[in-house]
Amino acid sequence: MVTVMGMAMENKTKINSIWYVLYTKPRSEKKVYVRLSSLGFECYCPSQRTLKQWSDRKKWVEEPLFKSYIFIKAPESEAQKIEILQSPRVVRFLYWLGKVAEVKQSEITAIQQFLGEYKSVEIASFERGAKLTINAGSLQGMEGEVNYQTDKEVVLNIEKLGMSLVARVSKFQVEKQN
Repeated sequence: MVTVMGMAMENKTKINSIWYVLYTKPRSEKKVYVRLSSLGFECYCPSQRTLKQWSDRKKWVEEPLFKSYIFIKAPESEAQKIEILQSPRVVRFLYWLGKVAEVKQSEITAIQQFLGEYKSVEIASFERGAKLTINAGSLQGMEGEVNYQTDKEVVLNIEKLGMSLVARVSKFQVEKQN
């Protein structure tokens, strides 16, 4: 019976765990994660697999989802906070309304579940005037120029037969021309 209560208490603390957000130097999320994990801190650096293109090749790489941020389980003492802040490439804790920003375990779990369902998450943004090709739908194969965009759609000007057609297309249905 004692072990059942111990397990229930352990599960309750896991569910109610508080995480802090650490702000890191640019492109240092993975290094800070590895360093703090090796010191025994429980950290989480959500990442995704993305295809990067260089002038001579393409390569799949793991990239942090939140640039310059990692999550760390709330330290138990001031000494641990100081140890975290003195780690190389750590800038500071993120603050909200004058207090260290707290993230609930349920929110961390939601991020983990989301990343488990969606292997690649990308926030697409196109510059005005960029040339795009529509790769799905009734306008598949058509090429157009970005007029403007919203969060989910891009509005393209398509020039065909001396006429200009304005099409509102989902960002998932277009790709940038090289």
